[in-house]
Amino acid sequence: MKLRNLLTSCAALVVASIASAGDLVAIKAGHVETVSHGCIQHAVILVEDGKIVTIGRDLPIERGIPVIDAPDLWVVPGFVDPYSRVGLEARGGSDFNPQIHAEIELFPRNTDYAETLKAGVTTLGLYPPGGGGMPGQACVVRPKGDTAKDMLIKSGAYVLFVFRADARSKKMLKDAFEKATEYTDKEKKAREKFEKDASKKKDDKKEEKKDEKKEEKKEGEKEASPSALQDGAQDDAAAQDKKDEKTEKTDAAKGYVAPEADEKVKPFLDLRAGKLRILVTIFGAGDWLHFAQALGDEKVGVDLRVPLTRDTDMFEVAKAIGEKKLRVLMEPEITTTPGTLRQRNLPAEFVAAGAKLVLLPRGDSPFAFKTWPRAVGEIISAGLDRNVALRAMTLEPAEMLGVADRVGSIDKGKDANLLFFSGDPFEPTSKLKAVMLEGRIVHGEVQQ
Repeated sequence: MKLRNLLTSCAALVVASIASAGDLVAIKAGHVETVSHGCIQHAVILVEDGKIVTIGRDLPIERGIPVIDAPDLWVVPGFVDPYSRVGLEARGGSDFNPQIHAEIELFPRNTDYAETLKAGVTTLGLYPPGGGGMPGQACVVRPKGDTAKDMLIKSGAYVLFVFRADARSKKMLKDAFEKATEYTDKEKKAREKFEKDASKKKDDKKEEKKDEKKEEKKEGEKEASPSALQDGAQDDAAAQDKKDEKTEKTDAAKGYVAPEADEKVKPFLDLRAGKLRILVTIFGAGDWLHFAQALGDEKVGVDLRVPLTRDTDMFEVAKAIGEKKLRVLMEPEITTTPGTLRQRNLPAEFVAAGAKLVLLPRGDSPFAFKTWPRAVGEIISAGLDRNVALRAMTLEPAEMLGVADRVGSIDKGKDANLLFFSGDPFEPTSKLKAVMLEGRIVHGEVQQ
């Protein structure tokens, strides 16, 4: 038995080494939760260069390809925490700094990232520091790398806004969009002026050409030439005119340079253009009502961060938020109706109302990450759909961060970020046996 365990451990190390070198590796698992297209029993996952090449039930494996054989294990996508300060230590106030990017704080050697990986969190959305206001924009990182560049997956995942039901927060939001409108109007006038000037130059050039043609015609009339040659010359001239006109339009478009926007205005231009989302932290039903009023008719991508306190009144606006199909980020907590002992499963209530759910760990500590699946298991027992819960820890936050093309589910073409559990990850007796990041086992080992 000891010999077999030794051989198995050695095989796991060999497979991990091969995978990191970019060769093919096959993973045979008894139970694979893809998230995107259900569960596959007796699955085979083929990985090459850190990416999933294919996945299916009982797929044939070519001779010579190393195999991670895990018939008794459950495989799920790496967890995605979109709202974290892991490894970041700067402190912020309550100012308006939407132009600040969280990645300026990245310090790859921080040991917290290794602990994060051990708990199965393979993707992080890191937000800038601040207890209020608009502290800046979040970035997406892999919790491993020699440099900040190695870690960074995406910059500008969302701009964070800690909203309070007060005049200051509402004014901050309205003023920002008003300044964005002012810039848009300014840019529009600048473009119109440029196009007008370009059109005038084009007309002047045409007049010059007409004069030149008149002179050429006069010279041509003095010389005898066959009619066919004259017709051909006219055709050539017409074709040249069209070509010149097309060139002028292209040159005019290339010549336009938009006025530079203020750095604090650019994020709001990106919000309107759909290039950026806004994550709004609200603490109660009143905050939601005031935020919705302040936002008005602005058509921007909005997600809500809802910290759950024991007697929160957020259930009062679950229907209104659900009708808008908004995404809500909250911890897996059981709360109570204020003034009573009646327990509420708010994550399940928001899902039932039509909202999209993202579940967060109960903090940024190694313990919070390690107990995250167990905490989610508690609200599953209290009524939350299990598949919704798994998606809320993987694919839903990946979509929110704009990196679902890379992470969040077990699909062809995505990063091979995989977690190997001894059983259902939401069962308290299940253990995380190994973590694979981009095709390489970075923690634990897979045994037969």
